[in-house]
Amino acid sequence: MFGSKALTFAFPFVAFVSFVVKKREFELPDHCHPAVSPHIERPMDNYLILNTLNYPILSLILLLPAAGALGCLFLHNERALKFWGLGVSLATAIVSCPLFTRFDPTTAKYQFAELRRWFPAFDLDYVIGVDGISVLLVLLTTFIMPLCILCSWRHITVRLKEFLVVMLLMETAMIGVFISLNTVLFYIFWEGMLVPMYLIIAIWGGQRRDYASIKFFLYTFTGSIFLLVAVIALYVSTGTFFIPELMEPAYPFMYQLWIFLAFALSFAIKIPIYPLHTWLPAAHVEAPAAGSVILASILLKMGGYGFLRFCLPIAPAATLACMPWLIGIALVSIVFGGYLALGQSDIKKLIAYSSVGHMGFVTLGIFLLSDLGIKGALLQMINHGITTGALFICVGIIYERTHSREISGNAALGMEMPLFVTFLGIFCLASFGFPGTNSFVSEFLVLIAAFAKYPLVGAAAILGAILAAAFMLRLLQKMIWDRSDGHALPQSDREERRILRDLDLREIAILGVLAVGVFWLGFYPKPLLAVMDSSVAHLIRQVEAGSIVEVAGERKTQDAQPETWDLGPGI
Repeated sequence: MFGSKALTFAFPFVAFVSFVVKKREFELPDHCHPAVSPHIERPMDNYLILNTLNYPILSLILLLPAAGALGCLFLHNERALKFWGLGVSLATAIVSCPLFTRFDPTTAKYQFAELRRWFPAFDLDYVIGVDGISVLLVLLTTFIMPLCILCSWRHITVRLKEFLVVMLLMETAMIGVFISLNTVLFYIFWEGMLVPMYLIIAIWGGQRRDYASIKFFLYTFTGSIFLLVAVIALYVSTGTFFIPELMEPAYPFMYQLWIFLAFALSFAIKIPIYPLHTWLPAAHVEAPAAGSVILASILLKMGGYGFLRFCLPIAPAATLACMPWLIGIALVSIVFGGYLALGQSDIKKLIAYSSVGHMGFVTLGIFLLSDLGIKGALLQMINHGITTGALFICVGIIYERTHSREISGNAALGMEMPLFVTFLGIFCLASFGFPGTNSFVSEFLVLIAAFAKYPLVGAAAILGAILAAAFMLRLLQKMIWDRSDGHALPQSDREERRILRDLDLREIAILGVLAVGVFWLGFYPKPLLAVMDSSVAHLIRQVEAGSIVEVAGERKTQDAQPETWDLGPGI
């Protein structure tokens, strides 16, 4: 029923594409008309720095997990399968390290780029690359995946081979989303990750896995329809699939508005923001621990990435027009998510609703359209991936011991599992932005940007931070001590739970890596901010320069000089 309604809502956008094709009422500037090849006037070299390493690093990290998934098919021993999956994911993480160490932060061009002809008849190329916005998300993906496999070491006992195949294919699809510079390639990977995630929830999920997996698929697939329509409309109007070239034309305002709405609906579902968030708690609660970590750490970030890669630079005038609405929705998401999390008794559901609030800060930072706001949003995406992923791993660890996700079923663990509650305390404090932890830096940047531009917006966002502190401290109080609110377990149950073992070396290693990330980014976020600096500055200039468009047939001209993508000092 939901799917049929969603398809009905998609029809106006499909009609819009036909309208553009047949009627061509929206006349675009000559340089972006299909009759004039964009590649003649603006070669791809203007946007790309081709890979200079001795190996195609981006293609390697893209295909390595897929090759590992193929290798799983020839293994039958469970122990061998586990180490194979872990080894492939670790190798992908190691291979991706030069993306950070060799990245040039002084330019906004796409680096480590690879360009190969794919379908010349459609001017469709295999073109991939990373800039300061996408490279950090690629690294987050490659470093989170080994932890996902490790945290499933004992939990996944059914169809282990299939699980590892799905996980590795999922990694390939997620990396592909962040490195694609072609809208068709982007869409293929965007759609490609839906099926693996659906299978993770539907096969290895909880009791209501059927409901949660179908709801996840319907919501995200509906968003993909709008994404596809926007991709087709842009190709019909410009004759190119190359994403940087799609950012160049000054589209008419109404055209921008339709394109913006199609993209925004797709990305808003993925983030998700209120009121499109209802698929998220069900998916988080029913997914296995690894599935919840992937959802929280990586999949949700694709919505924010989509806003930055498509909505802002391609439809800048529409972005400015819709900015007040998006800021308002972001504030509602921040407060609403925190309020709902405060009333949860299920630990997973509490963390899921907290994600709605945290991603509300991401949306707010993006649509403040300021340097600090967008940097804070990008850093918040990375930090949320670390802290919330860690919290879901903690839930998986305790669920293996107590077989309960209820707060009351996991009370008073302080004496029984001191190592566990130490890590839990670190990640809970980080989650609500305690000074010295990673989330404090990102939320602080967003709040500074909000108060600088709209003080009332900043004041409203503070309420979300207060709610986050309230529900996280409540969770800690109950799970560590639970002496004051009457919800502690009966004495007989407490005696039985004395046999609970504390963390083993594998679990300490997983949480220890994430704890290092919490404090490293909490005390020294400068390297990450430096990486995104040029790309964010360029994005803001794109929005400012592109906000002058044709409105109601009256031509508004931009600066005579074309914009350059080589933003290095003195270049």
